[in-house]
Amino acid sequence: MSKKPIIGITMGDAAGVGPEVIVKSLQHKEFYEQAHPIVIGDAKMLERAAEVLNIEIKVNKIDQQAVLAETTFGEIECVDLDLLPADLPFGEVSADAGDAAFQYLKTAIELANDKKIDAICTAPLNKEALHKGGHIYPGHTEILAELTNTKDFSMMLSSPKLKVIHVTTHMGLIDAINRIEPERVYKVIRLAHDTLTLSGVKQPKIGVCGINPHAGENGLFGNGEEEEKIDPAIKSAKEEGINVEGALPADTLFFRAQRGDFDIVVAMYHDQGHGPIKVLGLEAGVNITVGLPIIRTSVDHGTAFDIAGNGIVDDGSMVEALRQAIELAPEK
Repeated sequence: MSKKPIIGITMGDAAGVGPEVIVKSLQHKEFYEQAHPIVIGDAKMLERAAEVLNIEIKVNKIDQQAVLAETTFGEIECVDLDLLPADLPFGEVSADAGDAAFQYLKTAIELANDKKIDAICTAPLNKEALHKGGHIYPGHTEILAELTNTKDFSMMLSSPKLKVIHVTTHMGLIDAINRIEPERVYKVIRLAHDTLTLSGVKQPKIGVCGINPHAGENGLFGNGEEEEKIDPAIKSAKEEGINVEGALPADTLFFRAQRGDFDIVVAMYHDQGHGPIKVLGLEAGVNITVGLPIIRTSVDHGTAFDIAGNGIVDDGSMVEALRQAIELAPEK
């Protein structure tokens, strides 16, 4: 049997650009040379995407027991759940598409738990559609955590110049600040350290953002959140030999990190971490959930309903997500 990893690619919300970025990215021969890519979704949506993109490709329908089969460049192997109508409208919120996106991911998790795939790479879902489909989650990360019974996890965004890991993500800013506690900050620092160490970085340099402007500037801004919520976590991490610095002003920390002063930044809340990554370029960003028993990478963009079905989507983020899934997949 081949030792190449099997990468399960979930289709996400098929009313968006997910099927298009999958078909387009699988025109890169390197993914067939380095791995076995398997799509979990609806075969007819892939065929429709290929037509929109004006790409000739054969889609092979397979069942969950056949994912160990060889893959061939120029063909796409699809675990076909056959959940959606062929005329699903592009660019519209749909309960059917939201439920299907959940089922694709659930199936991929089951395949990973059964060791039939070695990593999961996800195309984007739409949160409103997901909720309409009966699945009340903020996003992929929380679904993965619940279905794998994982308590300590975090979202890591990775680009060629910057890596960011989050203490909190999908919640309002006031709720996020209330949720930030020393134990959680410590666990995310630890996840950052362990993840980079496993990827080959020796003694990774970790920079931790403050919450307030200028990281509070010794009590000038805020109500002592840095001293209460962040400093104890940094102290604990340093006592364990982790190379960590903070709390630091976020506005300069991200500049220093992309310059090379730090290997990763610990962000306190969603927009604090997402903004700098997305300024550097959506096409290069990859979303990685760390702390799971399953390797999971994802595009760092949404469903792009405004351009779905037009055949103009950029596949750069999916290409990078697939590359990192292959790189992170466990060796056989």
